Amino acid sequence: MIKVDHLSFSFPQKELYRDISFTLEEGQHCAFIGTSGSGKSTLIDILIDPERYLFEGKLEIDPTCTIGYVSQFSQVDKPEETTVYDFIGEAYIRVQKEITSIYAEMETATDMDPLLEKLQLALDAFAAIGGDDFESSLNKKLNLANLMKLKDLKLSDLSGGEFKLIQVIKEMLNSPDLLIMDEPDVFLDFDHLNALKQLMNAHKGMLLVVTHNRYLLNHCFNKIIHLEDKELQEFHGRYVEYKFSLLQTKIELQEIAIAEAEEIERYDTIIDNLRELATYYSEASRGRALNARVKFQERLEARRIKAPFVDIKQPNITFGMDHELEDTTVVSVHEYSLAFNELLLDKVSFEIQSTDKVAIIGPNGTGKTSLLREIFKNHHESIKIHPDAKVAYLSQLHGETLNDSNTIMDEFIDAGFKTYDEVRSYLANYDFEGEILDQKIESLSGGEKNMLQLAKVSASQANLLLLDEPTSHLDIYAQTALEKAIEAYKGAILMVSHDFYSVVNGMDYVLLIDDKKIRKMSMRKFRKMIYASHFNRDDLETEQKKKSVELKIELALKEKNFELAKGLVDELGEIIKLL
Repeated sequence: MIKVDHLSFSFPQKELYRDISFTLEEGQHCAFIGTSGSGKSTLIDILIDPERYLFEGKLEIDPTCTIGYVSQFSQVDKPEETTVYDFIGEAYIRVQKEITSIYAEMETATDMDPLLEKLQLALDAFAAIGGDDFESSLNKKLNLANLMKLKDLKLSDLSGGEFKLIQVIKEMLNSPDLLIMDEPDVFLDFDHLNALKQLMNAHKGMLLVVTHNRYLLNHCFNKIIHLEDKELQEFHGRYVEYKFSLLQTKIELQEIAIAEAEEIERYDTIIDNLRELATYYSEASRGRALNARVKFQERLEARRIKAPFVDIKQPNITFGMDHELEDTTVVSVHEYSLAFNELLLDKVSFEIQSTDKVAIIGPNGTGKTSLLREIFKNHHESIKIHPDAKVAYLSQLHGETLNDSNTIMDEFIDAGFKTYDEVRSYLANYDFEGEILDQKIESLSGGEKNMLQLAKVSASQANLLLLDEPTSHLDIYAQTALEKAIEAYKGAILMVSHDFYSVVNGMDYVLLIDDKKIRKMSMRKFRKMIYASHFNRDDLETEQKKKSVELKIELALKEKNFELAKGLVDELGEIIKLL
């Protein structure tokens, strides 16, 4: 229904795509992945409104194809009294009213032809959104997402996660041929994320979803579109199979690259010897031999494997400290209560030790972010921070820690860096290089803003990190780099997160908010609780086996033992079949 053929597009300051091609066909549930700032959201804009963009190449969209869209942002301009039912059924209610109005006109009209034509258009529109079955379809989707209780509530009474799911349901019920969603998972708690998974898997139409969420990627898609470094590739299959394919290719390419490097080194030696001889002898034949060897070596260099999708550079995130706090309590919360319109936390108490890595877990709207912000401010009588603690804070609201009107360069000069060269050198570790350093922060993607926050947190050399949804908007490579940084960090971390993988891969234990209380839960119990609710029963054991074999493959590649790596890949392939 949609065909992109050899499309290229650039902004004045940045080339985004070079000769990319892909198709979207009926029945495909497509994940759209790629590093932050690679141009995924812009490509979506081009698909939705191609007339706004001057691009090269062809974009063919079936003239009958309708496109629905769910933005990564949740703002809505509706009267406060609008209910969930009124919001979801907006098109249905409008067409119903139009049909009723036309029938009323027909009772007194003398010329029926224009009204009959108008009625037919309205009935066609009603059929297009499944009007006859709309109520039934709405109830099915609300039940599927476990949101039936919200049907008659006002939009203003919903949490952010609930409203995001209501937006998804609304667009699905409008029955577009293609539904595009841009990071619909951001900030969803585990229950809402599982509801989104259920909605997506039950959807009969085409889906194109920008996401970095590993849970959704592993469970919702039958096609992958990967945009990287101006290039794009398609993969027909599940994400876990795509990763496996990339790993196989990586092993092959590394083996070839080493053989090529050895060949190039051998010819470098020959060329050096020929040059040395040429300084003593002036025969034309020696000069010709040297030129021939140089050209052959240039050809070897030119055919070196270039694989932008296989071995993507991870940012080098590192958390260091000015000074360590040994064996002491860094955060003490004693009988802390939190209320807005209702009581959210009721006299909760806990302590964080100087090397603890702890995740605060709970449904949307239970006070996690407010609690973390109160700890950062350290003005509440129920909260005590160790006097020698140096605190760094990452907010899910970027405006709390970044000045949108600053350029990236100015933001870090304001943060205490002495020279522009010092900023350039430092931010290269976080994949900010070249002209982007002179861009305003307000022009950056959500992932790029979060990466800037991580860079500022790292530069602070703090011994207590307060991280509020640090993986939100981050691409998968940055998420993995963050997990490694957390694992290596020697200080204390208190993290609010709904990202299951970041919690289980980096935290020592969780603080679970349940019924306005907080209870400490071991990572083992937390894993079991999440797997029991959201995964197949055997997935936990299979995932652990998969991770173990992947680690062995990584070690084999470091030792350049390709035969062992290939054998382990076969073992990994059998495990993946079980997922």
